[in-house]
Amino acid sequence: MVYSPGVEMEVGQPVRIRRLRDRVPEDVVKRLGQVGVIRDFKMTDGSGVGLLVQFDDKGSTWFFEDEVELVR
Repeated sequence: MVYSPGVEMEVGQPVRIRRLRDRVPEDVVKRLGQVGVIRDFKMTDGSGVGLLVQFDDKGSTWFFEDEVELVR
């Protein structure tokens, strides 16, 4: 599955967490700058598309598409 206006993002691609839109718990703040892999997409409540990103420690968190950047 591919979805992202302007940038093709696919399940399985690595992404870096580049910013956070909202106040989030400390465990999510610690993800800033980390690289994870897109595992799924989620339609949000009209604010865009959410990405489920899984990290090396097997933890995963949802991010908005503008909070991540593709790692090439």
